Amino acid sequence: MWDVVRTLVRPDTPEDEGLVEAAPTVMVREVYRRFWPYARPLRWWLLISVLLASAGLLLQGLSVWLSKVLVDEVLVPRNFAAFPPLAGAYVGIALATGAIGFVGDYVAAWTGENFLHRLRTAVFTHLQTLSVGFFDRRRLGDIISRLTSDIVAIEGVVLSGVAGLVISVLRILLFGGVLFVLDWQLALISLIVAPLLWVTARSFSRRIKLASGEVRRRSGSIATVVEESLGNAPMVQAYGREQAEVRRFTGQSRASVAATLRAERIGGLFTPLIDLVQVLGVITIVGVGAWQLAADRITLGELLAFLLYLSMLYGPLSGLGHMSTGLFAAAAGGERILELLDEQPEVRRPAHPVPLGRAVGLIEVEDVGFRYPGTTTDVLQGISFTARPGRTTALVGVSGAGKSTIARLILRLYDPTSGRITLDGHDLRDLDPAELRANIAMVLQETLLLDDTVAENIKAGRPDASEDEIIAAAKAADAHEFIERLPDGYATRVGQRGRLLSGGQRQRVAIARAMVRDAPMLLLDEPTAGLDDQASERILGPVRRLMAGRTTIVISHDLLTVAEADQILYLERGRVVEAGTHEQLLSADNGYAHLYRLRHPESARVAVRRGPGTDSVGRHRAPGPASAGLTEPLRDAPSSPLPFSSPAPAGSPGVGRLVPVPDRGGAEPWDGAARIPS
Repeated sequence: MWDVVRTLVRPDTPEDEGLVEAAPTVMVREVYRRFWPYARPLRWWLLISVLLASAGLLLQGLSVWLSKVLVDEVLVPRNFAAFPPLAGAYVGIALATGAIGFVGDYVAAWTGENFLHRLRTAVFTHLQTLSVGFFDRRRLGDIISRLTSDIVAIEGVVLSGVAGLVISVLRILLFGGVLFVLDWQLALISLIVAPLLWVTARSFSRRIKLASGEVRRRSGSIATVVEESLGNAPMVQAYGREQAEVRRFTGQSRASVAATLRAERIGGLFTPLIDLVQVLGVITIVGVGAWQLAADRITLGELLAFLLYLSMLYGPLSGLGHMSTGLFAAAAGGERILELLDEQPEVRRPAHPVPLGRAVGLIEVEDVGFRYPGTTTDVLQGISFTARPGRTTALVGVSGAGKSTIARLILRLYDPTSGRITLDGHDLRDLDPAELRANIAMVLQETLLLDDTVAENIKAGRPDASEDEIIAAAKAADAHEFIERLPDGYATRVGQRGRLLSGGQRQRVAIARAMVRDAPMLLLDEPTAGLDDQASERILGPVRRLMAGRTTIVISHDLLTVAEADQILYLERGRVVEAGTHEQLLSADNGYAHLYRLRHPESARVAVRRGPGTDSVGRHRAPGPASAGLTEPLRDAPSSPLPFSSPAPAGSPGVGRLVPVPDRGGAEPWDGAARIPS
């Protein structure tokens, strides 16, 4: 949350500071080589498109030849009798050209869109395989921009570019051949402009590629601002940041306009230069042709036909120049997509993963150290503990102590820098991440819901869950009643990130999602944070039912909510500095006790005044053996407000004696004296 606040409340900066990073430069031929495999299954449709375009070229050439016949046999001799057949031929050619053009354009569009679909899906699928660290480092808006507009540009290199090149070459061969048939001398003169066109195009290609790359980066920056600002609309409005966000967007939009205008200036200069070269060629041909016409070496119809064919020849010649610059411009988009495809996940599935099935749930963290990629500071150092099936392990400490990082390592969103984490004796790195995560259910502080129906959000916990199982999970989560009151019941859409529901409702849907998953392990990361007392009370019962019989790891700042955990680990600066039960840690009077008194002064005073038969917070304890330092789970009276009393199921392993670590005057690492014996 505070990362978002820091992002939105930073001071105004120049436009370049918000500019997304440039992608590594890649040659055009490399872009084509990398993306052609996505077009290979469509190559026959591409061939059909080219053949249809070639047929259209032949009809165009025939139409021009009819113009020569019209001038020489109808207009000059004034022979009207020859006109009707020519008129019929013109109509027939026009109809055939229209039909072939329609089919050809549709086939080309179908081929191009299917190529884009295949490529877009492949890139999105690849993004799903990347580790969360990639998304922590990259701007989501820029990724969205690459996945949409940049992919479209690649089609211009791989399909449209190839088809356009083939058709342009065919046009040059066809119309150039006809020019040599009509007058080889004029044809040779007309080809003098070809190298001039090519040199002009080559000189502009690199400039256009750089300018186009800048335009695409600016587009990614605009998408980043839009996604960031609109995605956090409640916070923007709550802090009165509307005008500041408008200024951010305006700055990036203005920079995008400037980049686009730079690209247009380059393209705008290229077009008139090409036109000038063509005009010089046509004027030369007209002069020479007029001289030959005066010398009776050529007829008027032949000269007019030659000029028409010449325009059809210069079109593809200049088109090759435009195509060259277009390919370089499209390659800028290809570079940005290749950068995504070249990203490799930091957490990978092993080549031969150990089969897991349904886990027992014994988690052992052994001397784990960790630092986030790209950083030089360890956020965890020498972490060791055991979480047993049917028991609750609580991770507590101030913000930044490393609690949520441990949860990420257990989910194998990251791998430890040192040490290892095992599940049922297997190193997590030897397991298939998908199979590991299928054994874990989560209820997080930030409830993550999809913009879909309530039923689909619950079903996300187990996609094959039946309707009865979804309803049963909702009932167990105390969510069924409020869901039934929604406009469309379970078919009601929850809005983006579930914002059409209240905080407590979102959390109960998340609990139902964890219920239907029925996983042997459970991660609870501040499940009651951000909820008022009434909403928190409503979810305590569902949370108790969810924890029963599972290996549960609880992360919480509210120490009252973890008071009855089977073991509590107190972290400071990435180290476990205390471990034990709530009573043991209060008795040790070190960091945990200080944090407890700081957050709950009233409860601390009650604890001091507690008498016989009461627990550490002054409540009556159910009859049973004296604790004597043992971590037997405490049993609350029915009125207990604490959510995390989860009695161990029959037959579950016992928990050994815990010894509080004495005060060492700081955040010294836990020496293992209070570890649960294996």
